[in-house]
Amino acid sequence: MSEKRHFISIWFFIGSLLLVYGFLILGAGIYELFYPTKSQVTMSYLHAEIWWGMLLLVIGGIYVSRFRPGKR
Repeated sequence: MSEKRHFISIWFFIGSLLLVYGFLILGAGIYELFYPTKSQVTMSYLHAEIWWGMLLLVIGGIYVSRFRPGKR
């Protein structure tokens, strides 16, 4: 009679979303690295998209691995 319910943590979904955003931003940054735009943005040589995309991938990976379903 006793059913054991398995809930998925909201942090797992947030980590998944951060991973998706990280891939998209990193991909856009790498594309812009090889095909730069004609208009220059201030401090574009820092490549903020690449750093921000990698940061989101790392944080999202930590959340997904820490809060993945079925982990005990």
